Amino acid sequence: MRATTNDALKLVIVGGFGVGKTTMVGSVSEIRPLSTEEIMTQAGVGIDDASGVRHKSTTTAAFDFGRITLTEQKVLYLFGVPGQERFWFLWDQLFAGSLGAVVLVDTRRMADSWYSVDRLEHHAMPFVVAVNRFGPGPGLDEVRDALSLSGDVPLLDCDARERQSCKDVLVTLVRHLTHTYDRSPAQESTP
Repeated sequence: MRATTNDALKLVIVGGFGVGKTTMVGSVSEIRPLSTEEIMTQAGVGIDDASGVRHKSTTTAAFDFGRITLTEQKVLYLFGVPGQERFWFLWDQLFAGSLGAVVLVDTRRMADSWYSVDRLEHHAMPFVVAVNRFGPGPGLDEVRDALSLSGDVPLLDCDARERQSCKDVLVTLVRHLTHTYDRSPAQESTP
């Protein structure tokens, strides 16, 4: 980190197993990301549901970490959380100090996103939902309905392999955070 940096901002990327969180962190990070990807072994058979991601051979065992320099003074840290249920106990620790989150969704397995949305709502953490398209699937309105998202939650398509697409998601999240945190109680009570 530069000596001039005085603000470190933290965002988390959550979602189901194999949805593209590690890929997203790697696509957008300016540094070589720290990754805790490990080879999947027989120990996960019957524990991790790999049915929707048959060609996946690795899994995140703790978290992924990346960095983006915003200005001389501000740095954005990205934490990709593991998606399997057996690692959910890590989420609360990774959420600590986070300003907001990206929920990455695979429309082939939308039910895998419910826990992410639920945990973020429980923590009252602002978030956006990004649909990582693996092929044709339901439109954004259908995704919003399936996840019971309120109209104020930004929802957009993305490709976790593409840097610009990931940047667009993060810009959307930062705008959403700015709007969320700029609203004061006095403004909300004004008719």
